[in-house]
This record gives sequence, C-alpha cells and structure tokens, in this order.
Amino acid sequence: MREFKLFVGGEFADAASGQTVESQDPSTGGSIATVALGGAEDIDRAIGAARTAFDEGPWPGMTPAERAGAMRRVYDGIIARQDELVEWETLDSGHTMRMSSLFTIPYGNEYWRHLAELGSRYEYQQSVEPYGFPVEAWDFVQREPFGVCAGIIPWNFPYIMAVWKLAPALITGNTVVLKPALETPVTALILAEIVAEAGIPPGVVNVVPGHGPGAGEVLVADPRVDKVAFTGSTEVGRRIMQLASGTVKKVTLELGGKGPNILLDDADLDIAVPGSLWAVYLHTGQMCEAGTRMFVPSSLYDEVTARLVELAEGMVVGPATDFASDLGPLLNRRQLETVERYVQIGQDEGAKLLTGGERVTPAGGEGGFYFQPTIFGDVDNSMKVAQEEIFGPVLSVIRYDAVEDALRQANDSIYGLSGGVWSRDIPRALALAKRIKAGTVWINDWHMLSPAAPFGGYKQSGVGREFGRWGLDEYLQTKYIRVDQTPTKEQKFWYQILGL
Repeated sequence: MREFKLFVGGEFADAASGQTVESQDPSTGGSIATVALGGAEDIDRAIGAARTAFDEGPWPGMTPAERAGAMRRVYDGIIARQDELVEWETLDSGHTMRMSSLFTIPYGNEYWRHLAELGSRYEYQQSVEPYGFPVEAWDFVQREPFGVCAGIIPWNFPYIMAVWKLAPALITGNTVVLKPALETPVTALILAEIVAEAGIPPGVVNVVPGHGPGAGEVLVADPRVDKVAFTGSTEVGRRIMQLASGTVKKVTLELGGKGPNILLDDADLDIAVPGSLWAVYLHTGQMCEAGTRMFVPSSLYDEVTARLVELAEGMVVGPATDFASDLGPLLNRRQLETVERYVQIGQDEGAKLLTGGERVTPAGGEGGFYFQPTIFGDVDNSMKVAQEEIFGPVLSVIRYDAVEDALRQANDSIYGLSGGVWSRDIPRALALAKRIKAGTVWINDWHMLSPAAPFGGYKQSGVGREFGRWGLDEYLQTKYIRVDQTPTKEQKFWYQILGL
C-alpha cells in the first residue's frame, strides 16, 4: 500500500500523534493506502504556516500574472500525472473509470487552468463613478485577499473539490489550509505533491486530512483563519456558520440539494428520459446537485416511467475499475445502509418501488458497496424520499396535472441548489426556469457547469458562489480608497464645518 503524509509548510510529515488511517476501495472494501491522520496540533501548525506565508511570504505581494505563472506550472504537473490521478480517484472514491478519465479529472484540470487565467486578468482595482459631492475626489476600489483561507471538502468529488477550493484562493493571493474528507484524501495529497514540485512557496498550500470534530472544527474556529469555504451537508454547514461566527469570519457554503427535474408535456422523451437518469445516477447518485425529484405530466406518466425502468434495468452496476460499469459502488457500508434505509422509508410511506431497491454484488466486486439503480413512482412531494437528501441512486417520480402545480412542488423544499426543465419550446422552458428557486437550472441537460459561470445555492443549499468572477469575488475583500482633489485648506469640506 502507498503511504501518504500531511503537507504542511512545504514539507510532507507524519501526524503529530503518529496516527494513520487506511483508505478503502469502495469497489472491493479493501485497503489501498495509509494516510496520516491530522489532528488539532497538525491543524495548528498548518494555520501557522499559512499565516506566516501570507504575512511574511512573497505570495500575496506577487502580481496576478506571476501567481498565474506559478499555477501554470502546477497545471503542467497535473497534466503530466493525469493518468495517476485518474487511477487513484477511481480506487479511492469509487468514480467509475469512465467517469474519472472522461469527466472528473479533465473537468478539474480545466477549472484549475481557467480560474488561474481569469484571476490573472481580474480587475483588482476598479474606478468608482465620479460624484463630486461635497468636493472633488478620485475614488476607487481595491480588491485584496482575505489572508488565510480554510477549504473543507467532502468525500464524493475529492479532486474536483480540492481544485475548486485551491485555485480561486491562490490566484487572488490567499494562502490555504485544505482539509480533505478522511474517506477520500488521496488525490488531494497527490495534488499537494504537484504543488510542491511546481515551486509554490512553502506554507501557501497546506493539506491536512482529519476528522471533522478533531480537525475541521479546530480549523474553522481559529481566529488566525480569515475565510472558510465548505462543501458538504447542510447540517455540517450550519455548524460551520456557528463556529465561524465567533470571529465573524467570511464563510461560503455549498450544501445539500434535492434537485427538481421538471418534464414538460412537449419534451423530447428520447433525450429527456435518459437525460433524467444521467441527472440522478452520475456517481451512483452521490451528488448534491443531482436531479432526484422528477416531475412528470399525468398524460405522460405511464410512458415515461416505463421508459425510465427499462433504461435503468439495462445499466451495468460494477467495479469502478471496469470501464464497462455505468454505476460504480457507493462510498462505504454506512452509505449503503443509508440508501437501504431510505428505500424502506419510501415503501413505508406508500411510494411504489418500480425497480431496484436492493444491494447487488457484481462479478469482481465482492466486498464492495453496490446498490441497484432505484426508481420510486407515485411519490408525494411531502414524503421523506422527496424531501431529504439520500445521496444514492434513488429517483422519486412525482406526477402533476398543471405546470403551476409542478412549480409549486418543485420549490417546496428547504433546498435550492439545482433544477432542470426538459422541453422543445426553449422560451417556455426559460420562463419556467426563471421561477425555480435554485442557484443553477439546466434546460435539456444536467450536471454541466462552466468555470466561467457562478455555482451555489438558494435557501439552505448554501451561501455565496463559486467559479467565474463571482467565485473570485468571494476570496477578495473590498477596500474603498478616496484621494482628495482639493489643493488648498480653504477648499476642504471640513474647513467650512470646523473652521480649522
């Protein structure tokens, strides 16, 4: 098994406690790597390194073009080790080989490249419209880095999430302490190796896997940390807001979701039906912005559910390392049991199990954590399977008679991360999309995000945005500078008031 250490202050080191954990392959249940287990002492050291790197190091004082140059070296290292990243993302987090090689790693690489380039041409100094009252002045806004940023990422997309937290923070001049999820830390630590090889100054990037209470909470509460960026569950997001409030630090949160997927009566079913399965089954449903609630017109309900079942039953569930697998494993036994529990709840509440609903053991996947693609029909929007985030391959189909009723139910949720509309009539779909209370709405597609566009949630799905200039804004403080243009004392506004 390969061994991974913490990355603190530009060096790889054991945890202060000497403790390690074994990372598990979801496809087999076997151990694949030993990882140093970071704790409070390691977090303290990482924050100190990041603090020194920001307060005394060259990184924040470099020009954006210089930082972008350093990040291009990281990008070159990423591309050189892309096959290795694909292999480890597949082994460590259960992304299918198809998903890792065609989607996860290339998508993450593109985000790194784009955000570095965007940050290099970002307008850090912006003029303010001349006002002239009470006297003439030159007014402008200066955008400056916060300082030390904490990035806390979940287990479902470890590489992409590491990139999403590191790239915007670094290009804007901040330093970072990244805490990967202990379940899937490997590709974040490989990224730390690439950062070290690229010559990023020591302390600018620190990577410390650890438990939430023992490492994450310590990181969030520390007064030396200026900003927290978290992706994960709404429950943990609430806790992070509480901890961060003690020092009133900047917080951005990307939290849970229960995406409403509205099929209109004029949708192209040859696209919309498989597209709706793509919306929910990517990474075996372990996605916060998955389209897990599908609203179908009563006139199309029987045809659509029949098509959904036929396609779902033809999908191949298998080991992530098998390129033929459509769906890979769930993360671990706990997640498998959670999905099973929700399937039972759905049946107890009166939903009709149309297909799936059981564990499966594919050839070569003995010891892994597999679950059939599952579809519930006759779901009421008030049911738990329609209101609570399951994080598994479970689709709830809800029939509707009027579009207004579909919209009302779609918005009847504590979440507001994603939504979708399927229709041949784009103006009609746009009109509906604008009324869905969600941060991202797709029309005739799902999951496609642009590094140039904002991503984030309404309601309890989050605070703030990632990506594009909106994401860079979250890592920059706004300073207003006023240069007075009156040359004599008598012309000063205060001279008239106080007579000085």
